[in-house]
Amino acid sequence: MGGIRVLSGNANRELVTRICEELGVEMVISEVNRFSDGEISVSIKETVRGADVFIIQPTCAPVNDNLMETLILIDACKRASAGRINAVIPYYGYARQDRKAKAREPITAKLVADLIQVAGADRVVAMDLHAAQIQGYFDIPVDHLSAITILANYCKGFIDKNSVIVSPDLGGVTRARTFANILDLPIAIIEKRRPKANVSEVMNVIGDIDGKDVVLVDDIIDTAGTIVKAASVLKDYGAKKVYGCATHGVLSGSAIDGIMNSEIEKFIITDTIPLNEKIDKIEVVSVAPLLAESIRRINEDESVSILFD
Repeated sequence: MGGIRVLSGNANRELVTRICEELGVEMVISEVNRFSDGEISVSIKETVRGADVFIIQPTCAPVNDNLMETLILIDACKRASAGRINAVIPYYGYARQDRKAKAREPITAKLVADLIQVAGADRVVAMDLHAAQIQGYFDIPVDHLSAITILANYCKGFIDKNSVIVSPDLGGVTRARTFANILDLPIAIIEKRRPKANVSEVMNVIGDIDGKDVVLVDDIIDTAGTIVKAASVLKDYGAKKVYGCATHGVLSGSAIDGIMNSEIEKFIITDTIPLNEKIDKIEVVSVAPLLAESIRRINEDESVSILFD
């Protein structure tokens, strides 16, 4: 492949700048604007002919605008004769619509995968997909990276060997187990029932947390309702301090107020989604080094699988 050429939409230019610094390259000069009627306008100011192009854009809120920016950037690079087009999607929007839970529902995660491929992407790099099977929705190579190691290593700074890693639901047990194995800690599980979307009812805690610090581990924190309720129940079960971490800080609605008024001591997220204000209880760790290393390895045709561990 040709040299690395990095492009970005408007979703998270700060992260893309960090990745470029790690790689030692300059971001391709491009403009992503709006016409007067709201349609997206893309203008790439430098040649990408024959280059190994990496379009880095999380499809976070406003998800539809950021998704369309990504698709249009891919199309622009394809029509500019790029050698290979890699869509680096730190946060994959619509990932939670990954199956039909009831009749006449769409599988929007598959639709988005189809759109990315039809636009012209040759490869996808994603991070902590909400459902791992989304990799199978693509007919092109997908490198599925994880921020679990980054988050676990960060937690070493404030927890000890008497701590417990907690999964906020049964579906997150594998994630919590991986996190706990890195730190050589036991796990506990919160058993809950979800009556409807974004509403959860905590039922029981499986595991010994009495008198211990606990770390709640999830992939996405959206409205924070699940995490806030989980923290309260963990305190009721005897936890000393409750921490939390998640790869993707969606933080919609009243999530920030919920965390600030909760039993959570601090919550750690990554910069896959930009956090536009400093919040006392929320700390951000960057995934730029991991994404930069994956980009370098892809460009040089080296193994990326070592980064999965």
